[in-house]
Amino acid sequence: MATATQAGAGLIDAKVVQVDAANDLALLKADGRFAPLPIVPSRTVALGGTVAAVGFPDVGLQGFAPKLAKGEIASLSGAGDDPRYFQISAPCQPGNSGGALVDARGNVIGIVSAKPDAAAALAASGALPENVNYAVKSSFLLSFLESVPDVAAKLKKPDTADEKFEEVVKSAQSAAVLVLVY
Repeated sequence: MATATQAGAGLIDAKVVQVDAANDLALLKADGRFAPLPIVPSRTVALGGTVAAVGFPDVGLQGFAPKLAKGEIASLSGAGDDPRYFQISAPCQPGNSGGALVDARGNVIGIVSAKPDAAAALAASGALPENVNYAVKSSFLLSFLESVPDVAAKLKKPDTADEKFEEVVKSAQSAAVLVLVY
């Protein structure tokens, strides 16, 4: 069982519709009006591209207001050169996971999913990783969503116009919800 909370809407029950365990993705269904974001295929993403995520890291310490994490595409592959992921320099924390990673135009290019194990990295290299996080590429997200007919028909067209970054953040913020799992 899961509950979603959206600014001004309070708590909303959510149900798991479909899971892609191999790519760490889940589709939830919640009643309410949610602002969709456009999704572009990950093949359009370039090394060094600006990315942002709006999420709810460590709500017990930082509070329930959404937080922005901005960075760049640091690698076109994930840990161990895993082609399913981007490495991003955005300073994400638990609570950003599952949130949209958007490009400078506000298109979803990935889903924030993981970070290196700090203790394992310290033991292996003698250093803590800094701003090393991973996002599942949007091409895997698109395939997952297109496998659900009701969702595939509602996917939003990509944004191609340049927009002020503050407007991109507003769109990402209006689409972000805190999901509580119990």
